[in-house]
Amino acid sequence: MAGLQKAEKKYGLTGAVLKNAAYLTMLIDHFFAILFLNYMRLHLVDGRWDPRLERVYRVGRAVGRVSFVLFAFLIVEGFFYTRSRVWFLMRLFLFALLSEIPFDLALSGTAFDRSGQNVYWTLFLGVLVVTLWDYLSYDRSVFATLGRWAVLLAGSALAFFCSTDYRFMGVLLIFAMYQTREKDGGVRFMAVGLTMLFGTWGSNLIRYAGVYSADFLFRFSLREMYGLFAFALIFLYNGEKGRQLPKPFYYGFYPVHLLLLYGIAKATGVM
Repeated sequence: MAGLQKAEKKYGLTGAVLKNAAYLTMLIDHFFAILFLNYMRLHLVDGRWDPRLERVYRVGRAVGRVSFVLFAFLIVEGFFYTRSRVWFLMRLFLFALLSEIPFDLALSGTAFDRSGQNVYWTLFLGVLVVTLWDYLSYDRSVFATLGRWAVLLAGSALAFFCSTDYRFMGVLLIFAMYQTREKDGGVRFMAVGLTMLFGTWGSNLIRYAGVYSADFLFRFSLREMYGLFAFALIFLYNGEKGRQLPKPFYYGFYPVHLLLLYGIAKATGVM
């Protein structure tokens, strides 16, 4: 029709593609962390893991490292595009509560396990930190500046002492994504990589002080760096939302798939 211009199509990956990739890699990660790991425990060779199975296990968990980096990226995008940050936080808090028993059942076989809390708590704390940081950024006073850093420290400490998934590295990763959102892709890549490496290493140093050497824990923490492969997708992000499934599906996928994996583990006798 005359006078109307056809909208230019943006090439690259939409947010929907990245979100689906995040959920797929999370499913792969949890398959290996729940079903495959328990299967390995039932098929030890001379009291040790079968080397062939262990190699497959490590590949599966390496794929899973991509998941949280994508979620951290997407949660920051959601933070900037949501109509209500308060409601955004409330949804994360609600599903953190709903996911705790499925998480405990799937990972430990018990309904209540205080040794670890599900990833929704990490996402909630990360978004809470950037929400308060963003609010305090409008005030340039010294007190507001100190307040911002106090918020980041408090959120990181809560993640660590409450043993949320990824602990304070997860909160710091969301913060790094937030701070570098308008930066060059290379800067963001470096910031995320350093946060993942030293955040994981620092957390492990505190948790396992006196048990393992700092050198061993550093090498162990390098495994988290597989998550940087997420940038192969992030660099292709075109800024479009894309055609997504309903929000309840995405929010509910986490607790539901954990319950399903737990049910399969119990039904097959690997747990």
